[in-house]
Amino acid sequence: MNIKRIGIDLAKQVFQVHGVDNQEKVVLRKQLRRAQLLDYFKKLPPCLIGLEACGGSHYWARELQKQGHTVKLMAPQFVKPYVKSHKNDANDAEAICEAVARPNMRFVAIKTIAQQDIQAIHRIRSEVVRQRTAKVNQIRGLLAEYGIVVGRRVEVLRKALPQLLEDAENSLTVDFRMLLEGLQQDLVALDERVDDLDKKIKSLANDNPTAKRLQQIPGIGPTIATALVCAIGDGKQFKRGRDMAAWLGLTPRQHSSGGKDRLLGISKRGDVYLRTLLIHGARSVLNVAGKKDDPRSRWLNSLCGRRNKNIAAVALANKNARIAWALLSKETDYLPESEPA
Repeated sequence: MNIKRIGIDLAKQVFQVHGVDNQEKVVLRKQLRRAQLLDYFKKLPPCLIGLEACGGSHYWARELQKQGHTVKLMAPQFVKPYVKSHKNDANDAEAICEAVARPNMRFVAIKTIAQQDIQAIHRIRSEVVRQRTAKVNQIRGLLAEYGIVVGRRVEVLRKALPQLLEDAENSLTVDFRMLLEGLQQDLVALDERVDDLDKKIKSLANDNPTAKRLQQIPGIGPTIATALVCAIGDGKQFKRGRDMAAWLGLTPRQHSSGGKDRLLGISKRGDVYLRTLLIHGARSVLNVAGKKDDPRSRWLNSLCGRRNKNIAAVALANKNARIAWALLSKETDYLPESEPA
C-alpha cells in the first residue's frame, strides 16, 4: 500500500484513520481500537502523520516517531476549516490529513516526557492554589455571617484565625469554633502542599541549565523559567521572538480593513497560565524600577509616565517573552542592556 500521508482522529478507545497516496487518492479509511493502533502502524512504511494537539497526542506522537514515522501536531482550531459537511470521526480524520499538508500550517512542538513531568507539577500547583483560594473565600464568607470581616489577602486571614479562635469575647459559638479550627487545619495543609511544590519547582529550575539561563532575565524566576521550558522547549517552532509573544497573546489584536490599521488590546491567545506568570513577573520588576537607573528601568519609568502601569507591565512581559525566545533558540546567556553586545 503506497501511503503518502495519514490523518488520525484521536480518542480514548476508538481511533479513525484516513490516508492518501502520492496522487492524493484515498487509499485508507479505517477505524482502530486503542490496542490495535501501534501494531497497525508498525506494518506501514514511514509516512507523514497528522494529529490534533489534544489529550494524549504527545504520547502518541512520540510512540509513532519511534516507528520511523514523521508526526506533526496541529491546534484543533486550525484543522476545523478543513472539515467538510457534518462533524464525525471520518470527516475529522480527513480534515486532519488535509490540514497537515498545507505549507503554511502552524504546528505544535512535540513535548518530551521531561517537559510533561514539569508541566504536571505546574498543573497540580495551580489547582492547589485554586483550592486554597476557595478555602480562604469560604472561611471569610462564614465569618461574615457572624459579623466578623477579615481582609482578602491570605496572609491577613492566617494571622486573624488564631486570634479569632482564642478570643472568647467575639460572637462565635462553641460549635462554629470547632468547625473553624478544622478549616484552619485545611488551610495549613494546603499551604504546606504549595510550599512543597514550590521547593520542587525551585530544585528543577536549579538543575536544568536552560531554566538557569532564563532566570538571568529580570522578572523571570524559577516558576516562570520552568513553565517556559515545559511549554516551549527549545523555541525552534517560532521563527522570531514576536511570533512567540503573539502565541502567548501579548501582542495587540487587529481589526484592520481597507488599508486602515486598527490595533486593539492584547489578543489573550495561547497559554493563559504562562501569560499570567510573565505579567506578574513584570509587575515585580515594575515595583522596583523607580529605584534604579539602568536603561530598562528608565524605559519603564518613561512608559509609566505616559501610560497606565498595567500597560507597562504587559509591555515588559512582551519584551521578556522575546528575550526568552532568544535565549532558548540560540542557547545564549542574558546580556543586560547596559553592557555592549
